[in-house]
This record gives sequence, structure tokens and C-alpha cells, in this order.
Amino acid sequence: MSHNEELDPELTSDSCCENEGNQRKSHHPDKIKNNLVTRLNRIEGQVRGIKGLIEKDTYCDDVINQIAATQSALNSVARILLEGHMKSCVVERIQEGDFEVLDEVLVTIQKLMKK
Repeated sequence: MSHNEELDPELTSDSCCENEGNQRKSHHPDKIKNNLVTRLNRIEGQVRGIKGLIEKDTYCDDVINQIAATQSALNSVARILLEGHMKSCVVERIQEGDFEVLDEVLVTIQKLMKK
């Protein structure tokens, strides 16, 4: 997913976060979960490929380009999760009067922006 590509609304809606005891959990519809798992499987393969490139003494620039592609793919997964989280969990918590969720989201966004 490129930086200019919009997220698929079907992949970011209808997810919700729940509290089970002291544990927070997410529930994602099967379509979203399957999409995320597929993306993560592809990323896992990319990481194994990078390892293989290093083991084969592949030219550094080529390895770095593969690392950048893998980071971009991980960022896409994070964007899908963040958008779904903001459209469901964050909205719900704000509607319930829990504005601390905003600080939580800001910290998360700051972590995502660090590179």
C-alpha cells in the first residue's frame, strides 16, 4: 500500500475493542482478520527472504530496499489497525466519556511515526 492509497473502508470498520476482566481485547470481523493475517504472512516471507539475502552476501543496497518494502508493508498493517481502532474503540470510549483514550492514541501514533 502506497502512502497515497486510501484504506479499504471494509477493512477498517466494524471492529471493536472489549474489556474482559482487566484485559483489553479486540474483535475483528473475519474479513479484516483474514486480510491482516494474509498481509502478515507475506511480511513474514519477506523477512525470511531478507535473511536469505544476507546469508548469500547480497549487495547491501538490494537488502536495504527489501527492508524498506517490508517496513512499508508493516506500516500498512498498522494503518489498517489504527483506523479501525479509531473508528470503533476510540469513538465508543469518547462517547462513554473516557477521554484518556485520546492520550493513548497520541502515544501510539508517536510510536508509529518514529523510524
